[in-house]
Amino acid sequence: PSKACMLTEVDAHASDVNVISWNRFEPFLASGGDDGFIKVWDLRQFSVSQKSKNKHAFFFKFYCLETKPVASFKHHRSAITSIEWHYTDSSVFAAAGADNQITLWDLAVEKDPEEKKQESASQLETLPDQLLFIHMGQTDIKEVHWHRQIPGLLISTALSGFNVFKTISA
Repeated sequence: PSKACMLTEVDAHASDVNVISWNRFEPFLASGGDDGFIKVWDLRQFSVSQKSKNKHAFFFKFYCLETKPVASFKHHRSAITSIEWHYTDSSVFAAAGADNQITLWDLAVEKDPEEKKQESASQLETLPDQLLFIHMGQTDIKEVHWHRQIPGLLISTALSGFNVFKTISA
């Protein structure tokens, strides 16, 4: 019998889950929902258990128990429409939202306590440390993808056309 692990929308996001992306190098899955949240899941934390047996046919149902995201980001003000992990850097991914923003994230980034003390009370202080870049200017963004031959190059599709832009050198 095959084993399946199921996260319900209540467990994963407060509303519809729109997109997911597998990390090619680490056992991570990124998800984005109508709630505007981006969540990163460590697949090693998924646990399964036998849930039911049928007296006429022996079978198992497996469900995720007590699985929580290892990271949860709420920057976008509307639904997440696309997520894609970087093809060589296992900690970097790009996300697009219905709020007409594309964001670039790096899970490896954390400010040390000294940097946090030096920040002035500003809007920048409320941004997650892992948020590296915000691209704006398109309308109704649908997808974002990394170019595999040109390091750091992204393409995005939207109602207003498509954009090709370079954000990082790696």
